[in-house]
Formats: sequence, structure tokens, C-alpha cells
Amino acid sequence: MARVLLGGAALLLLVATALGAYASHGLEGVLTARALASLETAIEYQFYHGLGLLAAAILADRYPERKLFWAAGGLFVAGIVLFCGSIYLITFGGPAGASRAAPVGGICFMAGWLSLAFAAIRLPAARADL
Repeated sequence: MARVLLGGAALLLLVATALGAYASHGLEGVLTARALASLETAIEYQFYHGLGLLAAAILADRYPERKLFWAAGGLFVAGIVLFCGSIYLITFGGPAGASRAAPVGGICFMAGWLSLAFAAIRLPAARADL
């Protein structure tokens, strides 16, 4: 399962990189300044949380008994789909109602970071003989 999270993180980071390049080179002058700024925000959030997913996947693999690392990974994926996905939909002509998913995605992001923090705090202290 950790390999799935690692692979998913890599793909989400690839998509964020490609969308960032497309936004900066192919959409300037096509989108309004506001739409471009929203798109750039979604891309940045996807990138940050893709890195968070990468960290959660590595930690989940290292500490598989810590379910909160797995939860953090799932919450980051949900946040990317809901928050970033809704902005992508709106930017590229999807239904305006899609914007209602963005706050739920934001809550998923926050819950993911909280899960990661709790899981890290609950790790056993490092041993000197390792």
C-alpha cells in the first residue's frame, strides 16, 4: 500500500508540474488574472500536499502500525481531489457548483497535517544504538 501512496504522490507531483508549466506558458492572456491566480493557487496546493503525501507514504511504510500516517495520506489525496480538482473544473469550464467542494478539500488538508503531527508525536523516542 505504501508503494501505491508513493506512486500516487509522484504522479500528483508530475501533474502539478505540468499544470504549472501550462498555466505559465499556455494560459497567460487566455484566462482572466483572477482565474489564473486561482489556478496557480490550486497548483501550489497540489504541489505542497503531494510532498506531504510523499512524506506520509514514507512514514507509513516505515511505521505501518501507525494508522494516522495512512490517514494523513488519504486526507491529502482527498484534499487534492476536492480542493484543487474543484478549482481546475471551474477554471476549465466546469459547473460553478464545483466550488462547493473546495472548503471540504481545505478541511481535508488541515486534517491530514493534524494526523501527520499526531502520528509523529506518538512515535517512540529514537534509540541511541540504532
